[in-house]
Order: sequence, then C-alpha cells, then structure tokens
Amino acid sequence: MHLYISTYGSYLHIKDDMFEVKYYEDDEPVKKKVAAHKVSSIVLDKGTSLSWAAIKKALSHNIDIVFAEGDGAPLGRVWHSKLGSTTRIRKRQLQASMEPAAIGYVASWITRKMDRQIDLLKDLKRHRKAKAESIESVIVTIEGLKQKVDRTEGDHISDVAGTFRGLEGTAGRLYFGLLSDLLSSEYRFNGRSRRPAEDAFNAFLNYGYGILYSKIEHCIMIAGLDPYVGFLHRDDYNQTSFVFDFIEPYRPFVDLTIYRLFSGKKVNQSHYRDITNGVGLQQDGKNMIVTAFINRFEEQKIRYKGRNQTRLNTIQQAAHTFANQLIAE
Repeated sequence: MHLYISTYGSYLHIKDDMFEVKYYEDDEPVKKKVAAHKVSSIVLDKGTSLSWAAIKKALSHNIDIVFAEGDGAPLGRVWHSKLGSTTRIRKRQLQASMEPAAIGYVASWITRKMDRQIDLLKDLKRHRKAKAESIESVIVTIEGLKQKVDRTEGDHISDVAGTFRGLEGTAGRLYFGLLSDLLSSEYRFNGRSRRPAEDAFNAFLNYGYGILYSKIEHCIMIAGLDPYVGFLHRDDYNQTSFVFDFIEPYRPFVDLTIYRLFSGKKVNQSHYRDITNGVGLQQDGKNMIVTAFINRFEEQKIRYKGRNQTRLNTIQQAAHTFANQLIAE
C-alpha cells in the first residue's frame, strides 16, 4: 500500500503501534489507521504534517517518506540509511556517463519513449476514424524521428546531446499538439507548460509526472544507481539528472492515464482552479489522479518478460537490469 496524504491539515502519527491519519471532512474529524507492514511508501502533500514517531516507524520498516509540492513534484524524501547496494554500481554509472556507450543508453530511452507515444496514438486512431489521417501523419513523422535518433553517432554524449534534445522535442510538440486536438474544445491546450501549468490538462499531467518522478527515483535508488549522475540531462547543482533520463520511456503511461480522464469526461471545473499566472489543482482533482495512477501503475497487469506484472514492477526490474548491465561491462 502507498499512503498519499494530500488533504490540507492532515496529520500522520502513531496510535496503538499503527499509522493513523487525522484530517477533517466537512468540518468533521476523520481518523484512519493502517498497519506499518502494509505500507511501502508515504507521500505527504503541501499543508500536511507528521510526527517524529511516524518517521521512526517508517524508517524501522524501510518505508520511504516523500514530501511533495502542491503540484505533485517531490521536494525531498526520508530514507533508511542502509540501502543495501554497492558503490561499484555508482562508480560504473559515473564512468559510463562519460563513455561512448552513453549515447546508446540515451538513444534507447528516447526511442522507447517514442515507441510508447506511437502505441498510444495507434490506440487512439482505432477509435477516432474522423481523425485517422492526421493521427497517422504524426505517427509516420515520429517514426522518422526515432530512426534519426537510432542513427545518431558520436564519441561523447556532449557531441549529440543537442541533436537528441531537438529530435525528442520535435516529437513531443507533434504528439501533444495532436492530443490537444483530440480533446473537447474546452480542454485543448497550447503545448506543454510546467510550473505553473497554463491549463487544466497540463496541471493534471504535471501532477501525474510528479508522482511518477518519485516512483522512478525510488526504483533507481533500490537498484543501487545514483539519481544525480545523469547521461543526457545536465549535472546542474542539486538536480537528480539521472531520474530525468530514466523517466522518459514511462511518461506516455501517465499521458494515457490523464488523457483518458479528460476524454472520458471525468474532469470538471471543480477539479482545478485559477492561480497566479496559471492553473492549479483542487483536492478532488489530486485524489482523482492518485487513484488513476495507482490503477495504471500498481494494479493493472501487463505482459513483461513472459509474466503478468504491474508497470511499477517492470520499472524496478528495468532499473536492476541497467545496474547489472553497467557492472557486467
């Protein structure tokens, strides 16, 4: 179980040796308990708090605690001090980021992202006959961009980073432009916007990406990789560059989750609000995204390496596979 605590004023503490969340609903106090052994992670949104005892209980059960911004982006996390990995993996990761092999790794992440963008568009094409021609046109263009990524060569990632960003960015503009065009007129948007989001769709998307970012960082650290040693993304101060590298192939899963909330007419104006220079989410909107995310990533099963597994499990396995590949080399 993953505890997402986002209701403003919520307080997590320990009662009867269990986690207890206290919050108010329609001005009435609500208390909910859960045993620590059932919890795998805790996410606290802006305006929530927890006790020292709750932190101690989480650490003793190896439960990571994530502190998130109001838009879902993780601000920081509390980990158990013993991750059980070897520094050999991190040393090899640093070496690999400066070797020609880094180009192949980055190319594989970008092309897998494009493949999943294409898969999403093909699925939409089957159910939108009137738009089939314009959808197919974007699919063909992204296929061509993917081939250019595969053919890109260089001696160091810095030689090709600009090319990769350009190809990925072009694919993204076409892809999101088409998704916007397929939405009802009230929810169409003008490209990606981040902090703050300029429209409801991007506000939902940013919150979903924030949740995914936290999960990816968790998988990376469990696999013994360093979230700060990036390949394509710059090594800016205090930036988890590798998380931004590794997250790319999995963004389309969030895209589809959010798109279906809008196309299925589950989103209404009570789920978001105007804020300074943009759009923010109401509590009901956040709850809707969390529920949909859990369903897509932690409950639904997909076929992976001959087994039915959750998407989150496949991400964890991919992180371990990458770590093993590094030290094998």
